[in-house]
Amino acid sequence: MISISIIGPGRLGGALALALPRTKYRIENLIGRSHMKLDARDGFPTEITALTDVNFIGSDVVFITTDDGSILDVSKALVGKLNIGSYVFHASGALTSSIMENLAESGCYVGSIHPLVSISRAELGPSRFPGAYFCVEGDEKAVKFAEILVGHLGGKPFKIATKFKTLYHAAAVMACGHLIAMFDSAVEVLTKCGLSQEDSKQILLPLTVSTVENLSQQSTSSALTGTFGRADIETFTRHLTALNEKVSDDLLEIYLLLGERSLELASKEGVNPERIDNLRVRMAVAKTRLKW
Repeated sequence: MISISIIGPGRLGGALALALPRTKYRIENLIGRSHMKLDARDGFPTEITALTDVNFIGSDVVFITTDDGSILDVSKALVGKLNIGSYVFHASGALTSSIMENLAESGCYVGSIHPLVSISRAELGPSRFPGAYFCVEGDEKAVKFAEILVGHLGGKPFKIATKFKTLYHAAAVMACGHLIAMFDSAVEVLTKCGLSQEDSKQILLPLTVSTVENLSQQSTSSALTGTFGRADIETFTRHLTALNEKVSDDLLEIYLLLGERSLELASKEGVNPERIDNLRVRMAVAKTRLKW
């Protein structure tokens, strides 16, 4: 039985605690900023202990699932409080394991495990982790152990070189956070038609879901549909007129920038190059008229 301590048992830390199989892992400590009493859970400690009150952690594995800005301070606080040979993982997508070099120097194996899945509540962990990809990075021994642990969560581990960790995270933000921001922009545009924000969301959501489903089965270029997928100059012109009249320059700029990227995808699918070039020219003119 592998013993686990989790420092920062919030959404992600709690999700890990709930999802790790009880046949292989035992949650030994939940450690946070202050003392808290939890509802009793099967196999869980019922208290969150303040880190300042912890003198020693004997667990085989320690997860640091705090906010990114606290990881360095936590790792410093753990020096001398862990067994030599214990594994320490943080769960930041943007930071590398090198931020815990002080623990590596004290004899721990350090790495990072970042799930590429959105966890808004701890209770979602057991259902969201299976089938999800996890980016693992760190020293060789930590990475090998991380791959095994991710497998026990039902996930799919992949590893990258430490130097690419921040670039990897930027891609993840674009695929997740920016997707929400883009959807919110579409919702705002639709509200200009007289619909409420909630109605606009519910109307557009099935369209977005069907697009993601297409993307799961096709390449990005072949999954593209709509105005830019056809290089439809006439429809674009009508869009431009309506957007100029009804929405902010910020929303129009989003429409144009994503349209440029869409035309690159359309060109890969053999859409008429002349129509693509003509549309690019019209888009460039439209961008020059935005207020900067």
